[in-house]
Amino acid sequence: MNYKINGKSFDAEPRPGQCLRTFVRDLGWFGVKKGCDAGDCGACTVWLDGKPVHSCLVPAYRAADREVTTIEGLSKNGELHPMQQAFLDAQAFQCGFCAAGMIMTSASLSDEQKKDLPFRLKGNLCRCTGYHAIEDALAGIGHVEKDRAGHACGASLQNPLAHSIVTGTARYTADVKMEGMLHLKVLRSPHAHANIVAIRTEKARALPGVHGVFTWEDVPRRPYSSALHDDYRVDPDDTYILDNVARFAGQRVAAVAAETEGIAEEACRLIEVDYEILPAVFDPEEAMVPGAPILHDKEFSSRIQQAGRNIFLQIESEYGNVEQGFAEAEVVVEGTYYSNKISHAHLETHIAIASQSEDGRIHVRSSTQAPFQAKAKLAYLFGIPLPQVHVYAERVGGGFGGKQEMLCEELCVLAMLKTGRPVKWEFTREEEFIAGVSRHPMKTNIKVGAKKDGTLTAIQVRVVSATGAYGNHGGETLAASLSQSLQIYRCPNMKGLGYAVYTNIPPSGAFRGYGSSQTVFAVESAMADLARKLGVDHMEFQRKNVVVPGDAVHSIWEGPSDAEMGSYGLDQCMNFLEKALASGRGEPKPEGDEWLEGKGHAIHMHDCIPPTEQRSEAHINLRADGTYYLTNGVTEMGNGTITSMRQVAASILNATASRIEIVISDTDKTAYDTGTFSSVGTSVSCKSVSLAAENLRNNVLKIASEFTSTPLEQCRLVDGAVECGSRSIPLSELFESVPDARHRLSVMRKAYGSPRTTCFNVHGFRIAVNRITGEIRILQSVHAADAGTILNPMQCRGQIEGAVAQGIGSSLFERMVFDDHGKMINPTFRNYRISAFADIPRTEIFFADTYDAYGPLGAKSAGETPIIPVAPALGNALADATGIRFNSLPFSADRIFEQLAELK
Repeated sequence: MNYKINGKSFDAEPRPGQCLRTFVRDLGWFGVKKGCDAGDCGACTVWLDGKPVHSCLVPAYRAADREVTTIEGLSKNGELHPMQQAFLDAQAFQCGFCAAGMIMTSASLSDEQKKDLPFRLKGNLCRCTGYHAIEDALAGIGHVEKDRAGHACGASLQNPLAHSIVTGTARYTADVKMEGMLHLKVLRSPHAHANIVAIRTEKARALPGVHGVFTWEDVPRRPYSSALHDDYRVDPDDTYILDNVARFAGQRVAAVAAETEGIAEEACRLIEVDYEILPAVFDPEEAMVPGAPILHDKEFSSRIQQAGRNIFLQIESEYGNVEQGFAEAEVVVEGTYYSNKISHAHLETHIAIASQSEDGRIHVRSSTQAPFQAKAKLAYLFGIPLPQVHVYAERVGGGFGGKQEMLCEELCVLAMLKTGRPVKWEFTREEEFIAGVSRHPMKTNIKVGAKKDGTLTAIQVRVVSATGAYGNHGGETLAASLSQSLQIYRCPNMKGLGYAVYTNIPPSGAFRGYGSSQTVFAVESAMADLARKLGVDHMEFQRKNVVVPGDAVHSIWEGPSDAEMGSYGLDQCMNFLEKALASGRGEPKPEGDEWLEGKGHAIHMHDCIPPTEQRSEAHINLRADGTYYLTNGVTEMGNGTITSMRQVAASILNATASRIEIVISDTDKTAYDTGTFSSVGTSVSCKSVSLAAENLRNNVLKIASEFTSTPLEQCRLVDGAVECGSRSIPLSELFESVPDARHRLSVMRKAYGSPRTTCFNVHGFRIAVNRITGEIRILQSVHAADAGTILNPMQCRGQIEGAVAQGIGSSLFERMVFDDHGKMINPTFRNYRISAFADIPRTEIFFADTYDAYGPLGAKSAGETPIIPVAPALGNALADATGIRFNSLPFSADRIFEQLAELK
């Protein structure tokens, strides 16, 4: 068959049944991505005879004798297509995984079609941006500022990977070919709870192209947790690479390594398994009742506190005296709130490729948020010396906490060691839903008391968190849910009781907001109800009770804490929000008596660093050509840390950011970094960069002072040179002139996660709700944040817009639904539904003017926490509009309809 791809003609024969997406990728056009393989996400969009198509739905043979254009072929003669340039100028991407498909669709639109973007972009999903930078790109609005020496801090500088993203040359985990690479697939349990009595693999092994079939009998019997933490003791040792007990529908039972994915899938179908089906339990309250099915009959050494009650961890703590506080209260509100189990839905699914070099070292290319933790866990599981393992992440297509997990690396390494061939395993979208991790669904009982003057006297919460079949992140998210949801309030008496409970549903894990989102929904709803019951304005009630500068940061824990308010901008944030919601901006309420209008808001205070061990090490050196080389183990997945690091270093070195080359997330090429999660990218990883850059700057100035015999105070760094009095010395010349001092031109510094500063986020909505249909329309959305010094305004706004979009989706329609047998019934984007362009309003964003005492250049975290107040703000607006408190997420029309029907 004759094909023409990106202007090149050739003969090729696709495999039977092969789709166009895999066909062009096999030919090396890696800009075409896989996000769903179901035509739902648009990451695979290409042009077929000039018209955009989802290449995962097009049989490859149908492209014969037609012209195929991928993102790599959009630019001509080295010149970017205008739409590529527009996306570059607006930085209309974050992780960039969806960017190629989004650009291909956008570039095909006429001016008339651009007038209806909600319809025209309905086939392209983005989990990161919140779509507004994309809208700006299509409108020709740019945000990127010029890179100027001495002005890096506070400038909207471009991501250093931006050009490769818009041209499709950025390499994500799957975008590589290896000679002799095998493909891995797994057989998964159809049962929520079952013993594996026997596995017969003979037929699978006999299938041509199969190189290995592995069961629980073939793997090291070493218990571990898939969660990636520096302090592994915070998670239970309740998992095996492959096990003889299935504890959720979708758990892997056997693995196959074969020449192609198709052969591996067919071999999995040939494996015969005898199951002894066991009783299952899906409700965490029922799971704690005596007599409930036990999931993990393990010793206490596994760090499971009460295995006989399915309780991984129970936390109970009290600050002050809650009983006395409620006795003093004159007004009390109580409520029970339910948060939903939701998927991260990062468009790049979990993927790893394991290989071995001639020296015997193991190399793992992974879409991980924590390469060094994955390295340590692999070394432990396989009994390999730590230096023999190399883990790296070139470019990660979104994470949101979901990739703070080891879900595929270990099986790839196992198969690679068994077969002697490189092995690749890429999750399907369905696997991501049924076997990846997700947000912990939580039930929160809350009781709050206050005096008639509005002074809080007591807060008590009880949280039951469904950790699922395994306890990864179950303890740390529970602790966060009990503490960070309360610490914003000045209350003398607080008590928390929480349970992380095993059930036979797929495991939960780390998720943006890390336990706080679920309980803040309850706390902020209760505070609004308490203000209403007191007959006072909600915001004035909060102003009376929130922490102020000088207060200790505490919640339910007695004793001192290393959490500190490094800057305080909560008052500014609340003022911004109040004025914006009173401004009359936004959309008007739809006409008709069936529409009800309401306003609501919520506030949150969050630790920018987790309480467990967190550290990062940065190396920076001056090179012979006068440029800088910076390394750090942080992972870039759309969080923007790589951009922030360059800006921090450039600001301190008084250089342009373009003079700094940066290498990240490679355990061979960078020093240790705990991992990129829990808001640490700025507060810890960037801090290590700032410390290293300051040290290098001081060394350069001292060396230049000594070399020129100029007083140190008369020496200063400029872009590419040192000015010593009236003399300017190029950095390349200085490097060449001081061979004996070059060791001082290469420095290393470490940063540690203590003290832990805090950030503030406030969100508000004005909405309309149709009392007949249950439809909710967002008329105005406002967010204010205290993130200290704003290193990159464009990037910070993008992070907030993306977090708000994720929060809107999880509040209005996202929900993983399971049947009575524990099987997920909506494991596709089409049926699960994440936010599309049409769903997201443009949010007004404000930043408090503060300078953090602990962060690099006064900056602190901005990316994770904006999601947290979104759900309670929507819930409070909905209560204001209807007079009804809806206590269960999401607020989809079908779930609120029954209560709305009671309105007259």
